[in-house]
Amino acid sequence: MGLYKSKYTAKPLPPVDLPELRVVGKPLRRVDALAKAVGKTVYAGDFSMPGMLYAKVFRSTVPSARIKRLDVSKARALPGVACVLTAEDLPDGKLVTDIPGQTGQKVRKGSLTSVLARDRVRFVGEPIALVAAETLEIAEKALEMIEIEYEELPGVFDPLEAMKPGAPIVYEPDNIVARWKIRKGDVHAGMAEADLIIENTYRVPFVEHAYLEPEAGVAWVDERGVINIRVSTQVVEHFRSIAKAVGVPQNKIRTIGTMVGGGFGGKEDITVEIFLALLAKHTQRPVKLVYTREESMMSQSKRHPFIITHRTGVKRNGRIVAAEIDLVADSGAYPYLSPYVLLYAVVMATGPYRIPNVRVDGVAVATNNPFTSAFRGFGGPQAAFAYEQQMDAIAEALGMDPMEVRRINYLRTGDTNATGQVIESAAWLEETATRALEALGEKEPDRGSVKIGRGVASYFQSYGRITWLHDTSRAWVGVELDGTVVVRSGVPDLGAGQVNSLAQITAEVLGVPLDQVTVYSTDSALTPLAGTSTATRQLYMSGNAVYQAASAVRKVLLDRASKHFEEDPKDLDMAEGRIFVKHNPEQSISLAEMAQICAAEGLPLSNLALFRAPFTDPLDPENLQGRVFPDFTFGAQAVEVAVDTETGEITLLKSVACHDIGRAINRAAVEGQIEGGSSQGLGYALLEEYVMEEGIPKTVTLSEYLIPTSMDFPPTKAIVLESGSGKGPFGAKGIGEPSLTPAAAAVANAVADAIGVRIHELPITPEKVLEALKRIK
Repeated sequence: MGLYKSKYTAKPLPPVDLPELRVVGKPLRRVDALAKAVGKTVYAGDFSMPGMLYAKVFRSTVPSARIKRLDVSKARALPGVACVLTAEDLPDGKLVTDIPGQTGQKVRKGSLTSVLARDRVRFVGEPIALVAAETLEIAEKALEMIEIEYEELPGVFDPLEAMKPGAPIVYEPDNIVARWKIRKGDVHAGMAEADLIIENTYRVPFVEHAYLEPEAGVAWVDERGVINIRVSTQVVEHFRSIAKAVGVPQNKIRTIGTMVGGGFGGKEDITVEIFLALLAKHTQRPVKLVYTREESMMSQSKRHPFIITHRTGVKRNGRIVAAEIDLVADSGAYPYLSPYVLLYAVVMATGPYRIPNVRVDGVAVATNNPFTSAFRGFGGPQAAFAYEQQMDAIAEALGMDPMEVRRINYLRTGDTNATGQVIESAAWLEETATRALEALGEKEPDRGSVKIGRGVASYFQSYGRITWLHDTSRAWVGVELDGTVVVRSGVPDLGAGQVNSLAQITAEVLGVPLDQVTVYSTDSALTPLAGTSTATRQLYMSGNAVYQAASAVRKVLLDRASKHFEEDPKDLDMAEGRIFVKHNPEQSISLAEMAQICAAEGLPLSNLALFRAPFTDPLDPENLQGRVFPDFTFGAQAVEVAVDTETGEITLLKSVACHDIGRAINRAAVEGQIEGGSSQGLGYALLEEYVMEEGIPKTVTLSEYLIPTSMDFPPTKAIVLESGSGKGPFGAKGIGEPSLTPAAAAVANAVADAIGVRIHELPITPEKVLEALKRIK
């Protein structure tokens, strides 16, 4: 196809005046790095207690059936079995599947489901009974002794079929889990004005999280009657929903989060927590539950499959004048976070482009497939796969360079997106895309049947939660009398450096070395609640809370130091554990000495801060118009691929990702997120698909479900830009989820550039390449 030029020149950056910082922005060794490197970190599955029982879950083996008979008597009678629970034994038995960590918000209608199936199962892997036994082997034997008889019912496994009249009902009354719409301008007039209309349908599959650490935890009842749950989770605030399901007051559940061995959204929903709490409550003994890899892959949530149709009206100069976009998402058997994933995809469906006339219709549909929920990107990667392929398809139809079409239509600061939300921060779209393309260097030549192609994908992705959820985060910062610093925050660390970022922000504000800051985190009873480690929100939310708390402590110290030095507080600074006069740094006092002076005078050396995101009212689902998110991250990824037209084999040759992250708190961590997110997105493009046949999973081990290894792809070169315009501390933006979003679309565009025909469905496999080539012969 050869759409792309052989060489691009990076667009110059606008002038930015970022103050030099001492700790923030530096690639310092993370505070959790050494313990992980030497194996001292105690993950959820590593923890044990004396007298501990081992738990297992009995699950459905059919996707749609009534439970005619369930007999657990033989399992209960097995020596060594301490407890077998079914739905009949549960006090409330309801699990809240709505978006987690809300405070004071109403639960979305239809968001309650059974903890254990009582008389009906709707997907393979649905939990039916719990077992706790003296050993893991006895617990597994007990599962084999549970007798169940099903009356199998018709199922529905395609969301399009599920919407038809007469389809089996999975979710009352009509299988429709959620709808969101956008209406902007006059689409009919816009299409009439267009010189050309391009229409394509794109499909993306179920995808498995495949984190290194499967779901795991230990629960026990302490001497106060509190059920303690030490668990791998992205949300310690689940203690409220756990309490409801278990039938105890909220102050009788304590969630202690561990360092997480990978979450990617899969540990945003409740996983093992309620099961552990129920078994610990019933046995009054510690209970451990660790899912096997097969159990994790069979029973837990997946990335949403989408069917996305774009119909785009364009002028011959490349200007987009109208867009009609339809999105259908497979919710699986239960709603979980499908309404919100759909919302994100609908809002981002138009991409980072100015389009005056828009119609977007999104629907999430229940089926008898495994339930779908949060996954890194939360609808953004699915939307980007469609809108960025559509941009290249427009360029091809017009005979234009793909970057020129993008440049004409890119959003800019001050513009509004399809919902009317103003883009407040820097929108460095051309800046990031041209740098990514430029960094690819010289294009390799074709070699016989091996064709070389390039592709780019721009994106915008929100960070921070939906603004009508009224998100908040709390943090406590205190200075000890020896000048060391303590931070307390409920933030779960997913391995992405959330805790380290809080330490580095605190070290910068209070002028101490990083190793002088200790962070206590992730305890629903003892650390201030910081909200979920989801939605790329923790740096924005908890980072700002820590910044506020540390700044309040800094003010106390500098106000008192101003009397000591007889200088104005603005003429003082803090660094390396000392407070000094800016114009005469030799005139100084140690932080420890000043802390002791403040303590002796009764001045506060700690502060508990609350950071609030913007609060808005909910928008009308029939026409989303208004603010939805706090802000957006912008960036791009460019790749070069080699495609063998005889075998269909695709080889990734080069990959470059360029993102404006506002301000790096730890540059090495930012680069790690970009490289890791890119690898996950490239796997989405070329390898990963969770395969099912009539609701029966077929890829439940890592021998059948393919994820990229270090040998599959070259490293992605990370280009970090800093506009300083973000809503986070020091002008930071989020990068955890955005780093994945553009990768699959960039690969799809590169493959099309190489072979001259577009593949509209992920993953892009050799078989699909060969099938596509048949269409042009």
